[in-house]
Amino acid sequence: MPESKRPISITIIGILFIAVGVIGVVTTASQLVSLYSGPEPHTIVRPFEFWPIQVSRVWVLVSGVFLLLGFNWARWLLVVWMAFHIVIGALHSPFQLLMHVVIFSVVLFFLFRPPANTYLSRTATD
Repeated sequence: MPESKRPISITIIGILFIAVGVIGVVTTASQLVSLYSGPEPHTIVRPFEFWPIQVSRVWVLVSGVFLLLGFNWARWLLVVWMAFHIVIGALHSPFQLLMHVVIFSVVLFFLFRPPANTYLSRTATD
């Protein structure tokens, strides 16, 4: 079977979500370090308040990496992650909901175009 070339849209989406994941992981980790280091550690914030956010950010990072590698399941992880963020956006404000829906729609469009389907379905038969 000939090797299918990765579509540019998959490359851009993969890199974008890797960047979101890396920036998020670093940001959350640095917040934890700054909260718990210093002369008087803060007792208001507990690690269990941060772990769901950190898991979400690692999730999107892993999804982006495996999307670039051509794994179909990574596409579905990104879809679930984006759907989760639509719900989160709805809980914050109508503007955040709208922005998440717009971003999700664009990403969804490119994740399920024929070139992406061809690229991501090749690993199922390898």
